[in-house]
Amino acid sequence: MTDLINKQIVLKSRPIGEPKGSDFELVETPVIEPGENEVLTRTIYLSLDPYMRGRISEGKSYAASVELNSVIVGGTVSKVIKSNHPQFSQGDFVLDYNGWQTYGVSKGEAVRKLDLDQAPMHYYLGILGMPGMTAYFALLDIGQPKVGETVVVSAASGAVGAVAGQIAKIKGSRVVGIVGSDEKRDYIVNELGFDVGINRRTQEIDSALKEAAPNGIDVYFDNTAGVILETVLQQINLGARIPLVGLISEYNAVSPPPGPNLLALLINRALIKGFLVSDYQHRQQEFLNDVSEWLKQGKLKYKEDVVVDLENAPRAFIGLLQGQNFGKLVVQVSDNEKI
Repeated sequence: MTDLINKQIVLKSRPIGEPKGSDFELVETPVIEPGENEVLTRTIYLSLDPYMRGRISEGKSYAASVELNSVIVGGTVSKVIKSNHPQFSQGDFVLDYNGWQTYGVSKGEAVRKLDLDQAPMHYYLGILGMPGMTAYFALLDIGQPKVGETVVVSAASGAVGAVAGQIAKIKGSRVVGIVGSDEKRDYIVNELGFDVGINRRTQEIDSALKEAAPNGIDVYFDNTAGVILETVLQQINLGARIPLVGLISEYNAVSPPPGPNLLALLINRALIKGFLVSDYQHRQQEFLNDVSEWLKQGKLKYKEDVVVDLENAPRAFIGLLQGQNFGKLVVQVSDNEKI
């Protein structure tokens, strides 16, 4: 394997505010031979997700920050090209964690074989992967939507929000989605079956929510925090539940933003609970069974935004944080037919 070159995107400098292209650097290194009980994989698809913004900061978070001049983290779908591990063979397609690079060596702990008869391989980075699991467990375990209740979802056309809203509909709830363009609003209503869509850029959120949810809000699936959360809190019902799965509005902030008035939580005895998908790995099969079946039945629809070539990952990631993507954002790093 000594003739193979590994392209890597490393963190050159920690972003202040919005990331810039100069915060990232493309480097090339020789591919490392796998050792005993190790597997060498070639990245086919790389997932780009908002949580990565926190991982390239140095502030305290739920996971360690990426070190300067190190490969940026990220989930990947890959093909095994050499294996010294008893559980994997050359040619296997796997879900792993190579990050922003074309090749990776692993001891196999975080590597899982994919069933390509169940779904296309890239689905395992989206609706059948971390974003789908986040939507499924955060909504069902924390949000607990009931028939006839009103569920509001922010970032509703994104990889997590789109799935959460559709599952809420499957459970019989009225669903309101908040998005950032008329195109996305039309998509969640006409394609995904949301009852109402709100364009946060052109509509006044407070009045739009009152019109869309005249009987108040029972569940708020929060991907963004910030002003949307502050507005929603003024319209929640008694016993409301709020799964807090993302803080998109705050990821590029250079100072802590002012918080909302939480008096409404007290008055309405509402539950707001933070969510990390890593807490639910032991229930992954439950999620896969339900969501794959809903996909087969046509109850769930899925949209991807595919960027080609690893070199374009920084630009695509910057755009993701600005809301430029439409659907689950993935980078096609290589051809899946090539060994």
